[in-house]
Amino acid sequence: MSSTLAIIVSLLLLMFLAYRGITVLLLAPLMAALAVFLSGDIGFLLPIYTDTFMKALGGYVLQFLPIFLLGALFGQLMADSGAANTIARWIVKRLGPKHSLATVVIACGLLTYGGVSLFVVAFAIYPIARDLFRAADIPKRLIPATIALGSFTFTMTAMPGTPAIQNAIPIPYYGTNVFAAPGLGLIGSAIMLLGGLWWLQTRVNKAKTAGEGYGDHESDQHIPIDDGSTVYATGPLSTMPLFLAFLPLILVIGVNALFTYWIFPQTDFSAFADKFPHVEPAKMKGLWALIIALVSACFTLIVTRLGRWENLKETVNQGVFGFMLPLFNTASEVGYGAVIAGLAGFALIRDAVLNLTPSNPLISEAIAMNVLAGITGSSSGGLSIALQTLGADYLAMAQQAGISPELMHRVAVMAAGGFDTLPHCGAIITLLAICKLNHRQSYMNIAMVTMVAPLFAIITVITLGTIFGSF
Repeated sequence: MSSTLAIIVSLLLLMFLAYRGITVLLLAPLMAALAVFLSGDIGFLLPIYTDTFMKALGGYVLQFLPIFLLGALFGQLMADSGAANTIARWIVKRLGPKHSLATVVIACGLLTYGGVSLFVVAFAIYPIARDLFRAADIPKRLIPATIALGSFTFTMTAMPGTPAIQNAIPIPYYGTNVFAAPGLGLIGSAIMLLGGLWWLQTRVNKAKTAGEGYGDHESDQHIPIDDGSTVYATGPLSTMPLFLAFLPLILVIGVNALFTYWIFPQTDFSAFADKFPHVEPAKMKGLWALIIALVSACFTLIVTRLGRWENLKETVNQGVFGFMLPLFNTASEVGYGAVIAGLAGFALIRDAVLNLTPSNPLISEAIAMNVLAGITGSSSGGLSIALQTLGADYLAMAQQAGISPELMHRVAVMAAGGFDTLPHCGAIITLLAICKLNHRQSYMNIAMVTMVAPLFAIITVITLGTIFGSF
């Protein structure tokens, strides 16, 4: 019992201190050590750190480093090439300030579904959203929720084929790919998108009825109000042709699908057995396809802009350096999870979670992912910890219940994208800082589109998946 209490105390402290802004790189090993100390295993602290924490951290880095690195590089190339700006301006020109909410959500959704980092998207889209909302006289406090809806929800967890790291994490545990349960993913995406837009539109209508406009914000006073005659975007105008701007996004999804559904299924991997006996191609093909797709997109971006880069070396360096913090933050959380899983008290927690709904592991899985994502303030962190500690159990339960691993994959990813946006979430804190707003002004609407709408989506997907299976 004392070991279980130690785990709970360390988890609560991890959540509280992360909210206070202390980096997870330091918190994860410290809170793991605290759990070991409180559970009475202090004599084994050093071997637990070197053999459990670091081995789990290192294993995660080895497995997912290419995805984090290539994803960060691709996002930087999209931003610095002008491709992201070109796509955003094209959407704005087509829809304009009359459809400000949909314009911002679609722009964010296209970029994140194409593989651009959500942080890059937030920085790129905020100035556009600011101009659109001012022109339409929509309260600025709704900008963070609008960006979050397009960046943190359906394109991150539900859309089939999305290259988001969250969608790649279950692959080695379930032997799936990023297109897992595509029909259910599309249904979940529609619920998140339409539900979020409906909520935001009701807030806009209520604000107009109350006579509330964009508002008087000191940070915007030096920026002239646009009269609607120009394109709503800031930064250097790109002359990049629209097709070339869209091409990398198409390649990320298209090449991935090509290898997933055509090339790899016809490839004989038997020769791998002699040289790489520990490699399981069935579980790795999904990651390999995503790596090839991201490399293709990055290479295409570089080549199509040769001679037009302002400083290609600096762009590549920034992109490569940018992957390290997100990767090691998540890897540290995985190391923390491995230590917790090794404590005696974890058996009680594991059994309680697994036995919540023994006849339907989908519900148990969804609850576990949501809770851990909420505690860590990270969908990728919570998902990684849950699968590291419970993935094999859930796969065995799914096989016993006749549930497709693809359905388990989609439910896991969508559930991790629920409570991850509690107030201490780093992405939310960063988004509010970019928009120069605070939690009191904007958080309630962020929660509605990133937690409540996804909750309805995951309930629907679990219900349909239970009745009809994976599709």
